[in-house]
Amino acid sequence: MCFAVSDVTGIIPTPCSEVKRFWCVSMLSHLFSTAPMLDYSDTHCRYFWRLFTPHALLYTEMIHVNAILHGKKAHFLSYEPQEHPLALQLGGHEPQALAQCAQYAQDEGFDEVNLNVGCPSDRVQSGSFGACLMREPERVAEGVAAMRAKVSIPVTVKTRIGVDQEDSYEFLSQFVSCVAEAGCEVFIIHARKAWLKGLSPKQNRDIPPLNYERVYQLKRDFPKLHFVLNGGIKDWDTAKLALVHLDGIMIGREACANPYFLAELEQQLYHTSLPTRRAILERYLDYIDLKLSNGVHHKKLLKPLMGLFHAQKDARVWRGLLSQPDFSIELFRKFILMNERI
Repeated sequence: MCFAVSDVTGIIPTPCSEVKRFWCVSMLSHLFSTAPMLDYSDTHCRYFWRLFTPHALLYTEMIHVNAILHGKKAHFLSYEPQEHPLALQLGGHEPQALAQCAQYAQDEGFDEVNLNVGCPSDRVQSGSFGACLMREPERVAEGVAAMRAKVSIPVTVKTRIGVDQEDSYEFLSQFVSCVAEAGCEVFIIHARKAWLKGLSPKQNRDIPPLNYERVYQLKRDFPKLHFVLNGGIKDWDTAKLALVHLDGIMIGREACANPYFLAELEQQLYHTSLPTRRAILERYLDYIDLKLSNGVHHKKLLKPLMGLFHAQKDARVWRGLLSQPDFSIELFRKFILMNERI
């Protein structure tokens, strides 16, 4: 089933006829996704987010190809079956290395492989990957082509609208055109440019202004390509307007600060009922029990819960409870049972 936007009032599911299966799956899965975020989008966080949204496409943290090829491959490619649909984001620029990692991703059951062309940190600049690759669209195209020749799962690209002073629409459209010629049909656009010097990765998420119109223009100029908007989506009105113009939305830091927003989007897009925060918590506690028995440290398991009661009464008390150094799952459960507001 594909999705079509009838007007600004909502998203209407419509049957797909005489369209390649890839586009049916792509339009369904990219309608709503969570962003690849360093130190957040690990397997525990993704499992937690899946409890809010059965449909969203979840992305891993960016994993550099060398970590997979020369490190603990099984560790970096591990995930829970419940996380599907799930995409692996890769960092790197060497076509053969990207192709080999894409093959590993497909072998391990990932539903998509995505190339990071948007991260602005010093580390990615020194390694010639991430946002600096926007200046080398031919190199990105070579990597995409190599991966597509190796795998049958979708190969997508996540990028920005520009880098440093190279932030014209012509620069962006030429990048998209070149990479699309290599077979990339899905572009996830963080609607800010990246400053490689002078701003930290955190500042690069907030200081460069958003320019949604530039992404909308890409869709008008490349109507056969699939564009997903990332950056600054924190409410349904913003998401709904983006979906009038584009094919999908990607939620970043708001999924960490206010994960219940994922359930609200799920309800609006798929007409599902809203789960209670308590119901989600009880399901995740079973996961915590299992992972604690496998030796996972409780801090890694509790981190996704920090924003569960965002903007709710006693949210600060909740965060304080999760931050206790002498955490005990038994006392945690008792606290929840005794507190009717949870």
